[in-house]
Amino acid sequence: MSTLRISRPVYDAIRAHGQETYPHECCGALLGRSSGNGWRIEASARTGNTRTDSAHNRYQIAPAELVKIEREARQQGLEIAGFYHSHPDHPAQWSATDFAEAHWLGCSYVITAVEQGKATVTNSFLLAGSTEEDKRFELESIDVAAADEPFVAAAESKKA
Repeated sequence: MSTLRISRPVYDAIRAHGQETYPHECCGALLGRSSGNGWRIEASARTGNTRTDSAHNRYQIAPAELVKIEREARQQGLEIAGFYHSHPDHPAQWSATDFAEAHWLGCSYVITAVEQGKATVTNSFLLAGSTEEDKRFELESIDVAAADEPFVAAAESKKA
């Protein structure tokens, strides 16, 4: 199982974003570095939800905004490691629509359930596979670290 490592401030910001946009879905990009057994998230980028037909249960990020985020991330030595969104009054589990619209293989998709305006459960899913035809979501663990705490994989900490 892969692990998504994320700093406490970024984790909290993602959850707060879901609360702020309730009862609509929030969305954004996760920026980080590959850490061998998953991603190490160092920042997030809030985006607008361009869905006007079903913003309460769908999200879409404008391609131009995504290109801008990717360019700015590269300037910081980061890459788009995945995406996040909220599920207002719905479990933090991917939907058929989430799966159909997920195309960034190897990236993490974080979902936060927001129940009556309050963030509850946050889950992450790795989009695994090598092609669109064999893609699949795999549950991944989330390791939340304090802002000043170094990210150390469990396997690495045993060596020390």
